[in-house]
Order: sequence, then structure tokens, then C-alpha cells
Amino acid sequence: MMFPPQPIPDHVPADLVKPDFPFIFGMTTDRDPFDDMAMEVHEGPDIIYAPHAYPGGTAAWVPRRMAHMRAIYLDTEHFSSTDFSPFSKLVGGTWINSPAELDPPAHGPFRQMVNPAFTPKAMAALEGKIRQYAIEYIDAFAARGSCDFMSEFAFEFPIKVFMDLMGLPHDRVAEFMEWEMNLLHNHDLAKIAEATRNVLDYLGGEIDDRRANPRDDLISFGVHGKIGGRPLTQDELLGFMFNLFIGGLDTVSTNMGLHFRHLGSAMEDQAHLRANPSDIPHAIDELMRAYGAVTTFRTCIKETEVGGVRFMPGEKVAMSTTLAGRDPAEFDAPTQVRLDRKPRHVGFGFGIHTCVGMHLARRELRIAMEEFLARIPQFRIAPGHTVECHLGMIQPVALPLVWTPAA
Repeated sequence: MMFPPQPIPDHVPADLVKPDFPFIFGMTTDRDPFDDMAMEVHEGPDIIYAPHAYPGGTAAWVPRRMAHMRAIYLDTEHFSSTDFSPFSKLVGGTWINSPAELDPPAHGPFRQMVNPAFTPKAMAALEGKIRQYAIEYIDAFAARGSCDFMSEFAFEFPIKVFMDLMGLPHDRVAEFMEWEMNLLHNHDLAKIAEATRNVLDYLGGEIDDRRANPRDDLISFGVHGKIGGRPLTQDELLGFMFNLFIGGLDTVSTNMGLHFRHLGSAMEDQAHLRANPSDIPHAIDELMRAYGAVTTFRTCIKETEVGGVRFMPGEKVAMSTTLAGRDPAEFDAPTQVRLDRKPRHVGFGFGIHTCVGMHLARRELRIAMEEFLARIPQFRIAPGHTVECHLGMIQPVALPLVWTPAA
């Protein structure tokens, strides 16, 4: 995909400009995004200027060092989370994804309102239902000896859990996923805007319904939630629900696909986890480090320097967990997956914007791996298949797995 040339600001040193930065939203690749593409970026400067790194093909600074990313995550004086996504502006909205795009001091009270719905205790109460769903999906294809992991499991099992939490109908999953794909994996701003409007229209109707007919779900939780003793505004509700919609329909599926991509080609690791299922939680942390999938954004709001590079107000910063997890200054032999590494990764974010759904995501990833390894014999990626991945949010397009069914 060719994007129009972007003007390079005068303060950007020419040796920091990387016009061929590979992680472009809406693109796909059959190269390895991690061992190949991420490590190639790590051969360059600590912070680069990529003319097409922001959704829609516009410019962003890209720090590749974990230390610089942590500093930017924590520096809310110079870097804002507001408008890290293009969705609201594309449709002329006045809402933002909340609490993900809120800065202090507004972030704290909103996050305090949200937290009780996602505590470890609240998520532990879902253990039985999550495991039941995982077993149902796995048993549906176990005897066949093959599945497309993405379409038959990764995009089905965790999304069913999320739909239950939101109180959304299961029979619209295909439609929701089409919207989600356009939101997160399309380079065409018109398509992104159309999907944004579809999601907003649908969520607006659900919000109205919960005002009249409250239920035990997250939409009702938001409708009846209070910040500082007041109810949420319509913009706050839309931003909160939009944020949940994006996170709930894609992120866990993406990570799950990348983890099983690894297990489908690394037979020793697969065998180890079969024999030692208690190691799965630590293994998931290492896999999230090695296969970071998400890039979020910050906007510079006050001139500052990071790593000797000058950032100016209005400039976007791409916070790539892919690059963070492969930083050779942070991790010894970053291309090696060591299931006992116990890394401090940023797969769930860092600082005040650590993912509110982290405890649910960890539970879903763990249960998926436990039940798949317990119910499916040794599996591998189908012979001859080259895994193609979406870029931006790095996700396998398809992941055909094969095994010999138990007699």
C-alpha cells in the first residue's frame, strides 16, 4: 500500500526518519513480524520517526526501547492519552475511549468507578463458565483432527464470554467482528469511519434499552455507574462502551492466536506445557513478551526531550508492545522464548492505563491453553501453510492446526 508522502518537520533529524517502517495499520505480511521485522527495527536508532505509523498513514515517533516507553507511559505532563485513536474524530464525535484515553485528574475517578466490575474476585467467579465454553468449542472439532484456530476458537470462545458480560446477543457476532476488523485492521479511513458509526449506533440503542430495562451486565453497570456522585454523561457512556467493545472483541483473540502459533511450531514448548500445566501462567507472560501484539498512541502536549530526541506538541507517539518485548537492552536473547523467564512485559499496558480487563484476559488465555492441551493431542501448523499476519494490531489472519485424533 502506497501512502502519500508526508512532510518531515524541520526539527526531525534526517537520520531518524524511517520511511520503510513496517508496522502499518491495515497491512498484512507473510514475513515473521517478530523475529524478522521487529528485530530489523531494533538495528536502528533508539527512537525513529515513521511517516506512516499512525492509522490512516500519517506520522508518529516510534520509541523502540522499553525504558523510553515506560518513561512516556508515566509522563502525563508531556504526553496525553487523549485522541490516541482516530475513531471519534473521524465521525465528528465529542467522546473519547474511556478510561483508556483519559488523562489525570479525570482518569482516576473514572477508573475507580470501573474497577469493581473487573476485580480478580469478580473474574474468578466466571471460571466455571469460561472453562465450559472452552471445552464446548474444543470438543466440537477434536475428533476431526484439524481446525482453523482463529475462526473456530480464538474468535469464538473469548468473544462469547465478552458478549455475556456485555449482555449482547450471540447471533450478531459475525456482524460485530466485521465492524471490529474494519476498526482495527483497515487502512481506509472511510471504512474505519463507517464501522465507528455502526458501533456507535448499536451501542447507543443498547444504552437506551438498559436505562429502561436494566440487567446484570456491563452496559447496565455503566448506565447506573456514578463518578463523584453523578451519573455518566452520554459521551462518557459511549466512550466507555466503545472502549470495551474494541478490547473485548479483539485483544484476547489476537494474543491467543499468537500464542498457539508459537505452540504449533515449537514442539518442545508444547510438550513441556502438556507435562507441566502449572507452568502455563508464567508461559503466558513470556509469550506476551515475545509476541507483543498491540500498539497504542500518545500525543505530545508540551515540548520535551526523550532519549535526546525533541518531541513537539501535536506529534503522535506509537507505543509498540511488539518492539518493547523484543528490546535487546531489556531482555537477554529476546528472540528466544524461555517459558521460565518471568518477564516484566507491557502487554497489558503500563502505569495508570494498565488494562482494566487484564484479570479476565489472563484467565481466558490460561483456560484456553489448559483445555486445548488436555483435549487435543500434539498439534502443529498445517504443513505448507505460511502464517499471514495483520499489522498494526498483529494478528494471524488464519491459523490451521492439525493433529492425529485419539482413537
